[in-house]
Amino acid sequence: MVWSFVGAGRTVSWAGLVPADNKGSAMEQRIVSPGRLSRHRRVMSVGIGVLAVAWGGPGLFGPAVSPARAADVEPDLQDIADRAHEQLLLGERFPSATTCAACHPKHYREWSVSQHAYAQMSPIFNAMHGRILQLTNGTNGDFCIRCHTPVGMILKEPEFMSNIDRHPTSREGVTCIVCHRVNKAYGKISGRLAIVEGDLTQTIYGPSGDNTALDDAIADVGLVTDPNRGGLQVHGRIDKFFQITTSAQCGTCHDVTLVNGFRLEEAFSEFKSSPASRKGISCQDCHMGMDPGRILAERSDPEFDRKNYDFGPAATVRGYDTPARKLTNHMFVGPDYSVLTPALFPLHRLIKEESEKDDVSADGYTIREWLRFKWKAGWGTDDFEDKVPDDYIDTAWDESDTDRPAQYRWQEPWDSPDDRYDAREVIQENLVLLKDMEQQRLRLLQNGYKLSDVVTERADPGGIRFRVQVSSGTDGHNVPTGFDAERLVWLFVQVMDADGTVVMQSGDLDPNGDLRDLHSLYVHNHELPLDSQLFSLQSRFVVRMVRGGEREQVLAVNYSPSPLPFLRPERRSSVLLGRPGGARKHKQGIEPNGHRWAQYSVKKKQMTGPGPYRAVIQLKAAMVPVNLINEIRRVGFDYNLSARDVAQVLVHGHVIDTGDEFQRVIWNPDSELPADNQVVGHQVLWEREVIFDVTGDE
Repeated sequence: MVWSFVGAGRTVSWAGLVPADNKGSAMEQRIVSPGRLSRHRRVMSVGIGVLAVAWGGPGLFGPAVSPARAADVEPDLQDIADRAHEQLLLGERFPSATTCAACHPKHYREWSVSQHAYAQMSPIFNAMHGRILQLTNGTNGDFCIRCHTPVGMILKEPEFMSNIDRHPTSREGVTCIVCHRVNKAYGKISGRLAIVEGDLTQTIYGPSGDNTALDDAIADVGLVTDPNRGGLQVHGRIDKFFQITTSAQCGTCHDVTLVNGFRLEEAFSEFKSSPASRKGISCQDCHMGMDPGRILAERSDPEFDRKNYDFGPAATVRGYDTPARKLTNHMFVGPDYSVLTPALFPLHRLIKEESEKDDVSADGYTIREWLRFKWKAGWGTDDFEDKVPDDYIDTAWDESDTDRPAQYRWQEPWDSPDDRYDAREVIQENLVLLKDMEQQRLRLLQNGYKLSDVVTERADPGGIRFRVQVSSGTDGHNVPTGFDAERLVWLFVQVMDADGTVVMQSGDLDPNGDLRDLHSLYVHNHELPLDSQLFSLQSRFVVRMVRGGEREQVLAVNYSPSPLPFLRPERRSSVLLGRPGGARKHKQGIEPNGHRWAQYSVKKKQMTGPGPYRAVIQLKAAMVPVNLINEIRRVGFDYNLSARDVAQVLVHGHVIDTGDEFQRVIWNPDSELPADNQVVGHQVLWEREVIFDVTGDE
């Protein structure tokens, strides 16, 4: 195996980075958690030598199994019993979103596919968080993860461990109680929340505090508010929490400043100084209304709520609907998408814990069992099941049987056709929901970005020169915003001659799926040229070297040979410099209601003769660059994923130039082909075509 490092002698594309039959790289398999080693100093094997790291406390990296391997490890019976007892008690302190779904199915369905539900499930986030912990010698602590799983950090779970073994409510990330069990205004504290603990019957907090509909439902349906009584339990009271309807509620997490003054994310700060804020528009108005990223009426309109928000029952239980009222959309649509199997995300109620594995009264399957379900092979579909040989229909595979075809190698519980059909229903429901989110995500991005004017400055036999305007479609914050140093929004431009031959191209991808910028391994190793005309809105992390000078890098952690690589407060006030001394962010985004111009040219030597010449201009967006996966893969990925697995999903769906036409990957609910059902990947937001009539003399 050849690994592709920055500065390596050659570059290997992600297609060849990890062998097809290897579900975790050699390096990922060798990384093990410190577990119960000395609390003062632990040693981690990283595949190349031994790195001695001083950790911040015991259990930092959790159980003695790395996330990359946790999916393959079955816990022992005593561990299962202990965890079952523990989760029973913890469930009374922090109820799961699945308990809320019984009365709030619409809210739960929206939330289950949301960025909030994915916040902690994301294997990319977990690997990045673990890599930053590694690079900072553990001194970053829970700074990143406490926004992604506030419940997990309150429970004092290890900062770095497999999600498979986290408490179910912790795994839900920004779950219901993270917003509706908070009754204090904390300000911008990067997710350090004191969630009000208690069982399902305890008070929740909302925008109005009106208990009329709740009291009527309790009386009419016979709901239970006594934790000691059987029946369908619900919260007994709703209290008003003023902050939940304001943008300050979002600013609790969506404004991230490290202890050294480094401003990682500034969405809330950008909003506070925006035209939208001055008009009284809140984050919720744009991002929880009917059209993601856009309000549908002026804020001063007396009918604003009716025009901007959906209306309907807030609760539906046992055939009883509460009176119609304003409903906020809990999809929280954003630019990210899941790289997980649809068996695990969107979150659903048929995921049970290892402690419930042998409990026949518990519905569903464990995460480890779901990971063994081959949904892309067609399990649980009539077309597949009708072709299963009689000898294999309900017979578990014995690993010694090497003659059995791979598509029929199932083990308990998937040796049962009924279980395969049940699982397939979940897959299909989740694919429909993922498709809905994909369309909503496209709508959000189209609301946020506009492909405006294309101005031709020159078009003659001596060359072509033109410029393209990209505009912000929002007055609420910069675009991109948030984690903008890993957000990809760029222009893809191709100019073709009269015969269709490409004479100029910018914004195309290298074999890894990266843009040809300074972070492309192919560009770094001089195997592909730098895209000198690239227009990208991705901000850049810039760090100061130990002996002076600065450099761009993927993560904002300086890996220069410094005697003190760990995160620490600055010795000088960042007010004096406007930034911390060790690192800064070079922002490339567009301000609210602003625009940028991209310049392009075709030189005379690139021209092939008389026109017409045709330019295809596409404004494209993606979640994160593949080079981030290269940067964080050293700690492994959760759910037994390899770097190759993650990278392939990241770049899936982008427009492919076949030479004759552009082929877009589509979603087909009746197909089991991976290309038809992976509803993720790059998206084309807008597309324009321009004709240059090149005639006459130079």
